[in-house]
Amino acid sequence: MTLQQFLLILRARYLVALLTLLLTVAATVVVSLIIPKQYTANAAVVVDVKSPDPVSGIPLQGLIAPGYMATQIDIINSDRVAQRVVKVLKMDESPAIRMQWQQETQGKGQLINWLSELLQKNLEVKPSRESNVINIGYTGGDPDFAAAVANGFAQAYLDVNLDLKLAPARQYAAFFEEQTKQMRDKLEKAQLALSDYQQKNGITTADDRLDFETAKLNETSSQLTGVQGQTTDSQSKRQNSRADTVAEVMQSPLINSLKADIGRLDAKLQESNINLGKNHPQTQRTETELATLKTQLEAETRKITSSIDTTYQVSRQREQQLQGALATQKARVLVLNKQRDELNVLRRDIETAQRAFEVISQRASQSTVESQNSQTNIAVLNAASPPNAPSRPRVLLNVLVSIFLGTLLGVGLALMLELANRRVRSADDLVEALDLPVLGSIASAKDMFKRAAARKGASLAPQEATA
Repeated sequence: MTLQQFLLILRARYLVALLTLLLTVAATVVVSLIIPKQYTANAAVVVDVKSPDPVSGIPLQGLIAPGYMATQIDIINSDRVAQRVVKVLKMDESPAIRMQWQQETQGKGQLINWLSELLQKNLEVKPSRESNVINIGYTGGDPDFAAAVANGFAQAYLDVNLDLKLAPARQYAAFFEEQTKQMRDKLEKAQLALSDYQQKNGITTADDRLDFETAKLNETSSQLTGVQGQTTDSQSKRQNSRADTVAEVMQSPLINSLKADIGRLDAKLQESNINLGKNHPQTQRTETELATLKTQLEAETRKITSSIDTTYQVSRQREQQLQGALATQKARVLVLNKQRDELNVLRRDIETAQRAFEVISQRASQSTVESQNSQTNIAVLNAASPPNAPSRPRVLLNVLVSIFLGTLLGVGLALMLELANRRVRSADDLVEALDLPVLGSIASAKDMFKRAAARKGASLAPQEATA
């Protein structure tokens, strides 16, 4: 179909298209005026994603995540927020609303769920571009009710957001409170175990006692070493075959004096034997004195030798005593070392329990403060107010749309009628229908009359001007 054919069809059936357009526009105007007016109230909330946590002071990285704003919009559209709006506005307490619910659902389900679904149908939540502002719009037949619901959704969103924030903190607070009790019991048990062990073993200051016993052990060991040296020296002296070579004998002043006297008398005796003879009384007296001195010398030597033997026996006994005392002292020191190690283990248990208790207690305190926090990062930017003009229906927009749709519908209806009852509107229609060339065309009588009238009017005009 050519453009000329399309225009000829529209010229022939313009009344149908025009009537369709008028009917469409009229119906749109009537419907727009008849349907109830709807009012849209808007509230705005702002989400702070830069401020740190008020309790810990640490910036929350999750607030700047790409999906954070989408999550907030989903929260506003959630059933929980809608149900809280129903509670805030006390819609579930209205007898009229309850009666309407009974009529529509026959009492099936929950009233609060039914009301929340109705509120969600007329709710529109849109985030602002390149900002942290969220617009909450609600459309209803009453402007005051629409504003109240929009503000109710804003406030319910704040409350639910705070509940979602505090719910984990409350759980953590309860958990850490229980852990704090357990850590306190563990610390008390560790302290009690240390106290019982000290009382059982009579320990007051383990380190000082161990130092004293260790010093005593060292002193006993030193004494034993000295006694062993004396015993060895005495034993070597006892085993010496010549008593006169013993140091005590050689260093004795009395023995040295006796030896000197013996040497002097021996020389005197030899002189007396030569000069006086062996039987001379003086010689015999000298021999007697010399024998007496030798006897004294032997007696003194035996006395010193006997004292060395006595010293050896005493040293042996002292050595045995010190060895027993050293073994006892070693056992005591080992026991004290073991007690000290066990005390250190008990003390480390106390220190570990103390550190764990302090960490858990600090975390419990922080969780308790967080669970009692009433601050949130969301605030109402603009509260909704009752709108003065209805948002729907938009009569002018509806009329413009109806004109467009009516025009399309009228043109379409004219084309359908033409296709149902095809007419010859031009020579092109004959060519398409008969597939024969057109030799000539005769204009319609109506066109001929119009051209004749036009020529006659043109010829009369000069005559009237001459007269």
